Order: sequence, then structure tokens, then C-alpha cells
Amino acid sequence: MKVVVLTGPESTGKSWLAAGLQQRFGGLRVDEYVRRFIELNPRDTCLADIPEIARGQLQWEDQARAQQPPLLILDTHLLSNMLWSQTLFGDCPQWLETELLARHYDLHLLLSPEQIDWTDDGQRCQPDLAERLAFFHATRDWLVQHQQPFEIIQGNWLERQRQAFDRVARLLLD
Repeated sequence: MKVVVLTGPESTGKSWLAAGLQQRFGGLRVDEYVRRFIELNPRDTCLADIPEIARGQLQWEDQARAQQPPLLILDTHLLSNMLWSQTLFGDCPQWLETELLARHYDLHLLLSPEQIDWTDDGQRCQPDLAERLAFFHATRDWLVQHQQPFEIIQGNWLERQRQAFDRVARLLLD
């Protein structure tokens, strides 16, 4: 089983690319749990919500892993939960990083916020490019620090799709 994670700031095409990768290569896709959480709890999210959001994401990921698909595509993983917790609340439960590092990921596709427009969907909160770039750099720094395999995906929508498809095709040949 190969595990691919789409990660990075909001409004960079993660969900769109996850669906495209699944359509192109098959496999199993795990969506972003926090979107469901927000739909079910239409209020401002707080630090006390982070453990429930993280456990929900882990449960979805672990259920998918148990099915042993040839390709597992994660729209996000605990790194986003950690960084959003730090960004929004200045704190994060320590166990999130421990759980994240306990799992194997073959490839992270880190999406840049540059060269595309931010789109408001009612759940997003970083319309400022500088904020999204800071989130991008924090994600990249964590991946580098923890020696996680990643590729930066950038450019317009077609370029992003081409880069992601090419990189996943190479991964599947390994």
C-alpha cells in the first residue's frame, strides 16, 4: 500500500486533487474530518475541539488503512490539525505529533498558495496570501525537520494536476 497525503494551506486544491488522483489511479480516498465536524457543529471551533477533530481524522485514516488499498489518498492528516491548532489557538495537544509520527506516509504533496486565488467556502479563514504562505512554510519546515518525503505542487490548476499525477505515477512504479 502506498500512502499519499495532500497538505498545505487552505484553498490550494487539496480536495480537488485528492478526488482527481482517485479518479486517475483508483485506490481509497480519506476526506478531511474537520469539514464534517464544522458542518455538525456550526459554531466557532475552539482548542477543546482539537482532540475530537484529530481522533476523527485518525479514525477515518485507520479504517481506510485497514482495507489495505493499493493506493491510499489522504486529503489531509494530523499535521494540518497540529498547525491549525497552533495558528488559531497558540497551542496543540502533544499527542497529535506522536500519533502522526507513528504512521508511515510514502509521499506528501505540499500545495503552494501562490499563483491561484483564495476561494471563500464558509469554512476558510485565511484570505491573506501572507497568512497562507506562513502556513505553507510551517508545513514545509515540519516535513523537513521530520525527514518526511514531500514534493511541492505549484502553478495554475492544470500545472498542479500534472505535477501531482506525475509524482503519484512515479510513486506507484517504485
